[in-house]
Amino acid sequence: MGLRTSIFAATYDRLSRGSEDAGLRALRRDLLAGASGRVLEIGAGTGSNLGLYDQTIDGLVVTEPESPMLRRLQKAVHEHMPLAQVVQAPAEQLPFDDDTFDTVVSTLVLCGVDDQVRALQEARRVLRPGGRLLFLEHVRSDDPSLARLQDRLNWLNRLVVQCHCNRQTLAAIEAEGFTVSRLERTELPKAPAFVRPLIVGTALV
Repeated sequence: MGLRTSIFAATYDRLSRGSEDAGLRALRRDLLAGASGRVLEIGAGTGSNLGLYDQTIDGLVVTEPESPMLRRLQKAVHEHMPLAQVVQAPAEQLPFDDDTFDTVVSTLVLCGVDDQVRALQEARRVLRPGGRLLFLEHVRSDDPSLARLQDRLNWLNRLVVQCHCNRQTLAAIEAEGFTVSRLERTELPKAPAFVRPLIVGTALV
């Protein structure tokens, strides 16, 4: 797992560049326009979102559990948002008090966490009343034939990019007590069909 994680971290930006340039970065930017107050980004990876935050937010904390990713994230923070705080922590065990943040950001994270339910519970716990979860996640398709393909290829997706392509993330968000106030169903640009279904939106506590 250590070697695989190191390789994934080293190649992530290069592998995702086509998708970012084809529209993913624009989706990220539109989503992050909704961030306000004190912001927590979970699973920040190599820092793809860092240059997209509005400078009027009251503060930014970014978490990442994996050391190879964390080193790249620290470098990106230094370059793009030097006042941001970097914390090594999994989304399922956030080292913050209840009601600490106004916004929690999750972009292409809930597909890969070990325990999605626990991660959402933690996000809800650290959000203040009236806070918002901003999410951009690839999900299980509503099309039955594509969903079956996702089920068949999920093992391969987990092996190659360390995430599940068939999680019903929207239902999981709602099941943990969030109220979805904005939702866009779209596609992950320049991605294989079985990872293309994408949801982008806002959920309130």
